[in-house]
Amino acid sequence: MTIKDIAKEAGYSVGTVSRALNNQSGVSEKAKERIMEVVEKYHFQLNTNAKHLKQQIRSGIAVLIKGAQNLLFAYIVEQLQGLIKQRGFECTVYYLKEDENEVEHAVQICQRRNPQGILFLGSDLNHFREDFSKIRIPCVLVTNYAGGLDYPLLSSVSSDDRSAARFAVEHLILAGHTRIGILGGKRHTSYPADRRLEGCALAFAKHEILFEPERQLVESYFSIEDGYRAMERLLLQMNDLTAVFAMSDVMAIGAIRALADHGIRVPEDVSVMGFDGLDLVDYLLPRLTTIRQHREKIASRSLEILVDSICNQAPAVHELEPVHLIPGETVRRYSPEGR
Repeated sequence: MTIKDIAKEAGYSVGTVSRALNNQSGVSEKAKERIMEVVEKYHFQLNTNAKHLKQQIRSGIAVLIKGAQNLLFAYIVEQLQGLIKQRGFECTVYYLKEDENEVEHAVQICQRRNPQGILFLGSDLNHFREDFSKIRIPCVLVTNYAGGLDYPLLSSVSSDDRSAARFAVEHLILAGHTRIGILGGKRHTSYPADRRLEGCALAFAKHEILFEPERQLVESYFSIEDGYRAMERLLLQMNDLTAVFAMSDVMAIGAIRALADHGIRVPEDVSVMGFDGLDLVDYLLPRLTTIRQHREKIASRSLEILVDSICNQAPAVHELEPVHLIPGETVRRYSPEGR
């Protein structure tokens, strides 16, 4: 006697019988009574071992992404999906809003899907400090550094955000700019944004240039639309700026559009520096000057580390990947006469 036989004799679907036997909602009292009559008649017993076995089967690798408009993440996820498939794992991708708690979602995914490991793109380290101890499988933060958290199951692969941002701002300073505005991520929830702001401050300090974040900085999400709005706010705060460093290419694209809408030419009036090195910046007019993150290396190393932890119980590691400058057409040497 199987659950299908019970369903056939009781006159209900297999799903209804299953819900009745597992005491789930959505089953009428009449249906429940009829199903239990058949169960008692044939002394049927639910095979809980099969259910338990199904719950124990690991279901591949989960990828959690915060920020659906972040094009860098889109590139990296595309790389990861191919690499995960090559390794013979199943890949499931989850998109979250930027203000959601990704660790809480990961705990729920572990309970429902039982993955072998998790890759996080876009993460708030505060959530990991508070809740990561609830997770019992290997995880890797992708594009974020978790070396200070000291969890044995949590690794990370990212660019050296502080050094990269310092390099970006110094590039503008060496081109003669001293009145530089910053379009940044939300530093209280984004560790990369916070590290990049530290790098900006180091560049100003090295060249003995006063840095006033309350005037020179506007925080925003990493999207074109938010970059546009942030640039408009920055123009109100700092109407004498000659250059802008945007902490992502998509923000830089939004900023350039905002400048154009205000009759400000790039780079003739204001220079713009991006960060990420997305493929699309080569097709902008003018071509964006930016700092390129090695997304292919970040994706491949993140997966290598996760698989090594899954298969060999390898210890957590934290790696910083180098960046390099892509010279474009949005930064020019500043001269007061040409302004």
